[in-house]
Amino acid sequence: MKHTHCNCGGCHDSCCLKIEDLSVRFGTEPVLEHIDLHMHCGQIVALIGPNGAGKSTLIKAILGQREYEGKIVFTPAGGTAQTLRIGYVPQSPAFDRGDPISVQDLFACCLTRRPAFLPLGKSFRKKVLESLARVHGENLIDKRIGDLSGGELQRVLLALALEPMPQLLILDEPLSGVDVEGMETLMQMLDEIRKTCDLSILMTTHDFSMLERYCDRVVLLSHKILKKGTPLEVLDSEEFAEAFHMGGGGR
Repeated sequence: MKHTHCNCGGCHDSCCLKIEDLSVRFGTEPVLEHIDLHMHCGQIVALIGPNGAGKSTLIKAILGQREYEGKIVFTPAGGTAQTLRIGYVPQSPAFDRGDPISVQDLFACCLTRRPAFLPLGKSFRKKVLESLARVHGENLIDKRIGDLSGGELQRVLLALALEPMPQLLILDEPLSGVDVEGMETLMQMLDEIRKTCDLSILMTTHDFSMLERYCDRVVLLSHKILKKGTPLEVLDSEEFAEAFHMGGGGR
């Protein structure tokens, strides 16, 4: 397993992430085979595929939670050596709806070593407000986690994933359980974040309605990459139709 950095050809001195010939096996069973993926900072890339295609396994490999063969190569702008910082928003984390913990308490648990019930002072509250401001969620700071809507919870988790600011942001099914208005709001925020913060965004999704408007690239995965390209190129492809058992090609 190797996370590294190098001068990647074709990046023209810009920030980029390369996944090269990545394979994962469970025992002798291949789960992912020869995955090659190249992302530039500022891009949103959607990872799609049927259930059991290996999307979660690829995410775990990138996060360093799964052993793999191959390379994950990161080059920051200018080629200066840096450690790849990854922000991660998991799919539908479970919270006890009766728990009195607030959004500020959640930040305290995640960002400090002090118990959430101890006072943290005005400076920490200011820091939380600044983090929430990135996702236009300052009004959520005192709200109980159990009272958040699906879209509000995604905002909070996104704000946490951006602290400290990563170079790669990974979101696992961020549109799941969010209504149409919430999906639009979330995708607009991701579009704003990738432009202002110059980071790469990799997201898995089973909802394809937002891909053409917001994603630069789409990768169709089923244990190996079946198709990659613009949203239109992938969604209108025979490979997409076959992967999702559609007749007559494409959507």
